[in-house]
Amino acid sequence: MGDDSGFKIKDRRRFDAEGNERDESDEVYRSDRDRDSARSDQSDHEALPQIDFSTFILSLGTSAMVHLGEGPDPDGQQHRELGLAKQTIDLLALLREKTEGNRTEHESKLLDELLYDLRLRFVHASKQGA
Repeated sequence: MGDDSGFKIKDRRRFDAEGNERDESDEVYRSDRDRDSARSDQSDHEALPQIDFSTFILSLGTSAMVHLGEGPDPDGQQHRELGLAKQTIDLLALLREKTEGNRTEHESKLLDELLYDLRLRFVHASKQGA
């Protein structure tokens, strides 16, 4: 029996995107291994930081800063979404409560300082918007 892990795609449209008539032999073959290999190659080029509690809370803090309008979003736009900022700050406070006694001293200090800073920035942003 043959290898059934892949699939063939045959485009049956008569014309391509530019309006040119297609050759009937236009086929693309992709297997799961080809797709996984492409993902692996892509991830090799994009080194991601190690995920731990500190990088996780810093990521949430960065998200809150973007929502406070203090940094660009992934599209490069800068705008203020105070509701989303408050929700992210509340999430960090929840993590602080739920991880009490399980954090290192460094993690606790980082989380406390991050929450303090974000709360001050939130109050400042709220006053500007009023």
